[in-house]
Amino acid sequence: MDIIIAGDGKVGSMLTHQLSSEGHNITVIDSNSSVLQSSVERYDVISVQGNCASMSVLQEAGVKDAELLIAATGQDEINLLCCTTAHALNPKLHTIARIRNPEYTEQIYRMRNIFGLSMVINPENQAATEIDRLLKYPGFLRRDTFANGRTEIVELRVDATSKLRNVKLMDLRSIVKCQVLVCAVLRDGSAIAPKGSFTLREGDRIFVTALSQNLTTLLKNLDILTRRVRSVTICGGGRISYYLAKRLEKSGMSFQIIDKDYRRCQELCELLPQAEIIHGDISQQDMLDSLDLSKTDALVTLTGLDELNMIVSLYAKSQKVGQVITKLGHTGNRSVLDSLSLGSVICPRELVCNNIVRYVRAMENQTGAAISVHTIADGQAEAMEFLVDETTRFCGKPLKEIKLKSNVLIVSIAHGASTEIPNGESSFVVGDTVVVVTNGREIIRQLNDIFA
Repeated sequence: MDIIIAGDGKVGSMLTHQLSSEGHNITVIDSNSSVLQSSVERYDVISVQGNCASMSVLQEAGVKDAELLIAATGQDEINLLCCTTAHALNPKLHTIARIRNPEYTEQIYRMRNIFGLSMVINPENQAATEIDRLLKYPGFLRRDTFANGRTEIVELRVDATSKLRNVKLMDLRSIVKCQVLVCAVLRDGSAIAPKGSFTLREGDRIFVTALSQNLTTLLKNLDILTRRVRSVTICGGGRISYYLAKRLEKSGMSFQIIDKDYRRCQELCELLPQAEIIHGDISQQDMLDSLDLSKTDALVTLTGLDELNMIVSLYAKSQKVGQVITKLGHTGNRSVLDSLSLGSVICPRELVCNNIVRYVRAMENQTGAAISVHTIADGQAEAMEFLVDETTRFCGKPLKEIKLKSNVLIVSIAHGASTEIPNGESSFVVGDTVVVVTNGREIIRQLNDIFA
């Protein structure tokens, strides 16, 4: 597929890496020549220097022959104009715009066709949604939802006190007292597709498939179910904090936001009149001491500095805060991150890229495309949900009689309103949805691709 990526920043660079590795023809537009040169050297892409909202620059990038344009510059207005201009030059073009300012939310929804937008992405809003979901189930490092919310893949860490330490997977059911399936294990930075004889050890991060109705049981029987989050401390008053605050208000949670910018604090007071806004520098010890973090149920670090977020999260862990969530812009060195007690780690650009990759795959294969795609295990595995249709092979056959490709696992089957974690006797029929986990080395574009 011919794809134009306008803006070679954090999101643009990650998309270039992911989509070029999947064999797409990528043209990157950016006004910074050195940034473009770096992308050309690292990936097999074409670069065009200039203003992506300019008609001549878009024409030079081949917009008339392109199938998709992704506008991911740092300015909402440029992204909108870029998509509008590109769509005028090529009415068949699919366009995706990154829009971050909450002031534009309503008008973009109403004027979507006028702007020529196929999809709008908002990294901060998506990050806030993910944080809100984590706060509802303290104890999980991450949650990915499938089958209309009935199945989840959750991430847990096996620490020194965990009941899972030194347990074989075949014995897991006797401990958690509900049906679960460990679909991946991260050990020493490498993802493993474990078998029943696999023994969990301290330091492992495990990805567990379970029915949503069993999540509370799972946490309770592992002795990691903390009390419901009622109070949240948010460090940083940026856009993610605003979006998160709106969700917390609806959930009835109390929260406080700390930011060192006095003007931003005033803005937040106007936007969130019911919230407690604190003007202060979270990097100062006396500020941390004054917050008395031992009395808060959860702490979320959302400043613009990864280093500060990490330090404050580590401090919160030392103060026995029940749940800690850390926002990071860069998650490249996972071996270092795994060695730190940062709680749940959220990366907005990764969330956005996952959504865009799913959209691209759906464009490629309109029939049989994945309903949802989630990257797990630090990008070393993918969990995908597919609808079983008339072209799907082996309908009605027990799974024990079906040979799958290596490192592919069926982890959930939804039959209408009922969902199951499958065993060898399970089967799927037309209309069911199936969740599959693969190591990501081979791209699975449709359900039939999983069969050997």
